[in-house]
Amino acid sequence: MSDGKVPASAIWALGVTQIIGYGTLYYSYSILAPAIATELAWSPKWVFAVLSASLLASAVLAPVAGSLADRYGAARLMVPGSLAAAGALLLCALAPGRIGFAVGVLAMELASCFVLYSTAFVAIVQLGGRGRGITHLTLIAGFASTLFWPLTTLLHNHLGWREVLLLFAALNVGICLPVHWWLARFSRSIGEEDRIVPATSGISASQPRLDWSPIFVLMLAGFAIEGFMLSAILVQMVPLLTMVGLGGAAVIVASLFGPSQVASRLVNMLFGHGLSQTWLALGATGALAGGLAVLLVAAPSVPGAILFAVLFGFGSGLMSIVTGTLPLELFGHARYGSYVGWITAARQFCSAFAPFGLTFMIAAVGVFPALWLNVLVGLFGIAAFAGIALLSRSRNKSRRTADEATVAVGAEIV
Repeated sequence: MSDGKVPASAIWALGVTQIIGYGTLYYSYSILAPAIATELAWSPKWVFAVLSASLLASAVLAPVAGSLADRYGAARLMVPGSLAAAGALLLCALAPGRIGFAVGVLAMELASCFVLYSTAFVAIVQLGGRGRGITHLTLIAGFASTLFWPLTTLLHNHLGWREVLLLFAALNVGICLPVHWWLARFSRSIGEEDRIVPATSGISASQPRLDWSPIFVLMLAGFAIEGFMLSAILVQMVPLLTMVGLGGAAVIVASLFGPSQVASRLVNMLFGHGLSQTWLALGATGALAGGLAVLLVAAPSVPGAILFAVLFGFGSGLMSIVTGTLPLELFGHARYGSYVGWITAARQFCSAFAPFGLTFMIAAVGVFPALWLNVLVGLFGIAAFAGIALLSRSRNKSRRTADEATVAVGAEIV
């Protein structure tokens, strides 16, 4: 499972840190939230409001983290990121009250900017990897929820939420920190002539700036819309399935989302070589909107709900891949970290508002109209990625015409 000059050991090691990172900093939160709310005498909605506010703060920091990854190297950045993640979990575990806990959650989400996908993708590219390496990484990391939801539940059956967080802090120090340290040393050991995207000590004036073209703006819009759709549904998938009439089957149907997400990455790894990432993003967004539409048309049919879970899982899995591969395809390696940072910011900003937005819409118009509005939002995402495909084709055609004209002029001179 190697990719170009990146050995399989580096991709697997980074995949393990992504499983631990997402598991400890994100997926465990919903499992521990009820106990946290009870001990701190806090409403559960405020415990999740703290998470949403922290996600907004991390969205602001994400472009800065991307720029730092370009400047100093993503692997080097992940070393202090691991320490920060462990320190944030420790702060939450030892928090005496609400304010201390809120500060700890904020620190957790800020630290995530330096250790999760947005930085890991840049690390792979800077090590000499390509889109295949990103696909392999997302395939491995796709097991984060599958492993950490039951693991957190099991641990919490025997330990308090504070002890669980202390254990998770130890995982970040004991496993993630050494791996990121090794990757940083491995990155430095690669000769500059072998590096595709060398990290520099400073961003010089000669390096290209971000291309704030219509293509980039559409890309940000597409990923923001996708982030809204996913967050709105995933945070409350089981309750939503119950509200549309699934009853006791809601939990079983929802459990199909994770395996479908991993399956989509496996299918892409085996058969997606050479596929345009723009079209992959278009198909992924179509699967998200189409899957939700199938649920609404077929409800309360269980087979229709199963098809929804599979399509929604496929769309989510593919979107995780194109978050890293699409900017690489469209803009190349220069300032890659900055592009990924802005994409992460757009996704997280909308993801933070989505659960509250959908809840508000359900209260105002009912569950079915609210979910149909979410499908409509998805159609705007499809339009954004379709616009990218059209503009990219036009841009590539113009470049080919210019190249042919240059060759013709050269031939006449000869």
